Amino acid sequence: MHEALRLALLPKVLPYPNPWVGCVVVSNGHIVGRGYHRGPGTDHAEVMALKKAGAKAQGAALYVTLEPCCHYGHTPPCTDAILRAGIKEVHYALGDPNPLVRGRGARMLRAHGVAVDSGLSKQRARALNEVYLKYRATGLPFVTAKIAASLDGKIATRTGQSKWITDARARAQARLLRAQHQAVLVGINTVLADDPHLGCRGARFPDPWRVILDSRLRIPLASRVVKSGKCIVACNTHADMTKIRQLEQRGVKVWTFSGRRIPLRPLLKRLAGEGMISVLVEGGSTVMGSFFDGHAVDRVYWFLAPIILGSAKSLSAVGGRGAARLRSSIRLRHVQLLPAGRGWVLRGNASRWALDDREH
Repeated sequence: MHEALRLALLPKVLPYPNPWVGCVVVSNGHIVGRGYHRGPGTDHAEVMALKKAGAKAQGAALYVTLEPCCHYGHTPPCTDAILRAGIKEVHYALGDPNPLVRGRGARMLRAHGVAVDSGLSKQRARALNEVYLKYRATGLPFVTAKIAASLDGKIATRTGQSKWITDARARAQARLLRAQHQAVLVGINTVLADDPHLGCRGARFPDPWRVILDSRLRIPLASRVVKSGKCIVACNTHADMTKIRQLEQRGVKVWTFSGRRIPLRPLLKRLAGEGMISVLVEGGSTVMGSFFDGHAVDRVYWFLAPIILGSAKSLSAVGGRGAARLRSSIRLRHVQLLPAGRGWVLRGNASRWALDDREH
C-alpha cells in the first residue's frame, strides 16, 4: 500500500476533480503491475496496473489507495476490469465518497467472490486526497491562503510599495504552490497595483486559472492576467456590458453575481462546478480578510520576511472584520515553520478538511 500511495503522486499534472489514486498488483509476493491515475479520461490506476500485470493478474491481489469505481464515467468501471483479470483479493485504503461509488464497488466485488478489505494506511490516503474529500462532502474547492508579509504582518509600506517584501528564493518557493492548485485568486486592487503574472513561470507545470474579484470591472484589458488565456473575472450585475464584451472577445470568462461585493460561497461553488476544486488565494488584504471572515480557508502558507515596516498606515496582510474576541480567532493546527530564502514560511491547517498523515 505504501508503494500504491507513492505511485498516486506521480502524475505531472493535477488529476482534479478526480482523486489521486495509485495501485499495485501482487502475485506470489512480487509486484507484477503498477498504475496511477493521470486525470479525467485516462486509465484509472487499477486498469493501468492490470494492463502492466497482464496474465500474471490471474489469482493475484490488488492494492489500491481508493475504493474501485463501479460506474461508467469517462472510462468503464474498474470493478469490471478487476473481475475480468481474475483478481482474488482487493485491499483498498479509503472508501470513495462519490455517491456513484460509496461502498458499491466493494459490495460488487464481494458478490463475485473477491475477498475485499479496507482501511490499510487509511490516514495517509485521506491526507493524500484532502482536496477531493472536501469537494465530495461540500461541493466546494479546497482553499489555500498564501501570504507574504513582514515580521509585523504588513504587505506594503505606508506609501504602498510592496515589491519585494520577500527575497527571490522565497518567491520561487511560493510560486510552486501555484502548480499545486487549479486556480489562483486575487482582488482587483492587486491587479491594478502590480499587474501580476500569477502563473507558474515554468514549462514543467501548466499554469492555473487566474480568478479576479472585480465588482466594478476595472480590470485593464492590457493586464497580464487578461492576456494569459486562462482568466475568470467575477463582477456584479451592474458591470458595464461593453467592458464585458471586450473581455469576452479576449477569451476571458466573465461571471456576474448579485450584490455590491462578490459572494464567496456562490463563486467557490461555481468554480467547483467547472472542475476547479483547489484554489490558491494570494490577496490582497481585503480579499484575504473576506476569506478568513467567511471561514473559507483550509490551509495557510505564510511567508515571513525578516524585515519590519511599521506604521499604522501600512497595509496589513489580513483585513476584513477580524475577530472581536480572542476566542473567535482562527487557530491553526499542526503548524510547521520552515526556511524560505532568508526568511521562513509558516504552514498550518485552518479547517477540518486540511489533513496531515499524523492526524487522527
